[in-house]
Amino acid sequence: MDNTRINQLREEIESHNRAYYIEDAPKTSDYDYDKLMQELIELETLHPELITPDSPTQRVGGTPSEGFEKVIYSRPKLSLSNAFDPVDLRDFDRRVRQTCPDAAYVVEYKFDGLTVVLNYENGLFIQGATRGDGEVGENVTTNLKTIRTIPLRLKEAITLEVRGEVFMGKQDFEDLNHRRLAEDHDIFANPRNAAAGSIRQLDPKLAASRPLDIFIFNLETPDQFGLKTHTRALAYLKEQGFKTSQVKEINDIEDIIKYTALMEVERKNMAFEIDGLVIKVNNLEQREILGNTTKSPRWAIAYKFSPDQAETTLNAITVQVGRTGALTPVAELGPVTLAGSVIARATLHNEDNIRDKDIRIGDHVIIQKAGDVIPEVDHVVVEKRTGSEVAFEMPKTCPVCGQPTFRIEGEAVTKCVNMACPAQVFRKLIHFTSRDAMNIEGLGPGVLRLVINQNLVTNPVDIYHLFAKKEVLVSLEKLGEKSVEKLLAAIEDSKNRELSRIIYGLGIPLVGARGAKVLAEHFKSMDALSHAEEEELNEIFDIGVKMAIEIVDFFKTPKNLAIINGLKDCGLNMIQDSKTLSQNLKGKTFVLTGTLPTLERREAQTLIEANGGKVSSSVSKKTDFLLAGEKSGSKQTKAQELGITIIDESQFLALVTQGKFDL
Repeated sequence: MDNTRINQLREEIESHNRAYYIEDAPKTSDYDYDKLMQELIELETLHPELITPDSPTQRVGGTPSEGFEKVIYSRPKLSLSNAFDPVDLRDFDRRVRQTCPDAAYVVEYKFDGLTVVLNYENGLFIQGATRGDGEVGENVTTNLKTIRTIPLRLKEAITLEVRGEVFMGKQDFEDLNHRRLAEDHDIFANPRNAAAGSIRQLDPKLAASRPLDIFIFNLETPDQFGLKTHTRALAYLKEQGFKTSQVKEINDIEDIIKYTALMEVERKNMAFEIDGLVIKVNNLEQREILGNTTKSPRWAIAYKFSPDQAETTLNAITVQVGRTGALTPVAELGPVTLAGSVIARATLHNEDNIRDKDIRIGDHVIIQKAGDVIPEVDHVVVEKRTGSEVAFEMPKTCPVCGQPTFRIEGEAVTKCVNMACPAQVFRKLIHFTSRDAMNIEGLGPGVLRLVINQNLVTNPVDIYHLFAKKEVLVSLEKLGEKSVEKLLAAIEDSKNRELSRIIYGLGIPLVGARGAKVLAEHFKSMDALSHAEEEELNEIFDIGVKMAIEIVDFFKTPKNLAIINGLKDCGLNMIQDSKTLSQNLKGKTFVLTGTLPTLERREAQTLIEANGGKVSSSVSKKTDFLLAGEKSGSKQTKAQELGITIIDESQFLALVTQGKFDL
């Protein structure tokens, strides 16, 4: 095949990527971008021999790895020495000027993320690794390819090595934790942990699902390009397509000290986390003269901001039960003001975190806002212990239902084993009725507690049986007739929600709102999804190995299938885009055989059922049409013997869209 169109698509998509992710000036709509990407995916699927490492399609992640290969650096990736106050900065300046009296500085943000090293050969991204200990890192190339601000091909066919910081923006971090809470997963402590954890996932599809970004802050061998200053090196990298860090040129150390004080306040308004500033000598020849110690360069220093922290007492540790039964310990604190808000509770994450930090009830503790968002206990003020403090143990029985708890070996989470636990029921129903799921207005936590306490609702199906219990609802405290009428109208309206919302609302482990949309788009119906096998799920973009296992297990559970069938009986939409589908196949029975040119057999079956038809596994006198592809075999022979109409894919699609086809 002539790969001209493929090359055109790749160039256009990367141009849009650069405009959107680096220049912050999008040139096309998401819809048009998705169409271009889909066309490229289809062409590369048909011609896999034309797929190249720099194709935009390679950003979605490949198959999971069993572990990361080690990368040994020929030149050590040194860390920076730290400064914590103006005295440290003045000492640094004095040492520099003893050797280079006319040195000029640049000041950069010290990003709170994960440092990585990227290598390009003849303009192509060939390897990315973590910094590790500076001498040995881990090869995370596949995961780094999923970050759209990392160019897969440079403007010029050059060979170079750069260093950068992978990070996650504050809003993206908050959104990610919000989704994880809704899905009853442990939340990330801060954006740095989220970024580092995402890059070190063995399944690259999981990394691809995380909102990661990068700033490139150093060209490792600028002398090979004849560059004289750090600012010129960064400008050159930007010309090549990199998203580079911002620099501020400041010559006098006293002005730098004033700038650090300003930025310690201003950083709270930034879109991403920085935990300090980096001061570097700008002139590259002067850097060579100043040299390095065994651990760090003499021409740079990192000024560390002090974190927002406060001291208080840990009065008790309570345990919350999530919708999957996960038990989460929570610190009940003496109220204290931190970063502008009063904090009385803080997450303790899990039992291991409590043990590692040796946190005890009655301790004086230092709390801080992880990522300036989520309050957490940073450490204990050990010197204030009196001996009356009490060690915490995760309860052996659920604090809500009293049933046994268990902890799977190798995991940090302790769970309640009782699926009928009221806490689990409550949180599952909150999830099902939430905005990203069924979005039932008026059925918030307060009303849910009322109907659960009255035994009116124990599962999602019961919500759609509330119409028969209107009088009971009206009699409940806080609910009047008008409120109940609005609530019932909202419940009725929710029956028409998209398939993806129902899939998300079911609470399948590891399946978030985005994963639900991917599944709905691929399978088109709940029935098709419920019969999916792991092998098919693993072939779908954005569906990882662990998620595939959870999906299959979910649909093998009789209780879950009973819920789905109950929702179906209540009239909920179980077909993707059912409103746009016709009834052109109503009453017609189809048998499928052979391999179709473009449609998977499951897709054809979904189209038939969505348009009112039925699918049978064998040909009989009741069969109306045999949809035949290549290698049809005995079914086609029998259809010919019985006089059954045999159609190909194009005739089938005409029948679906028009209700007829040309013979």
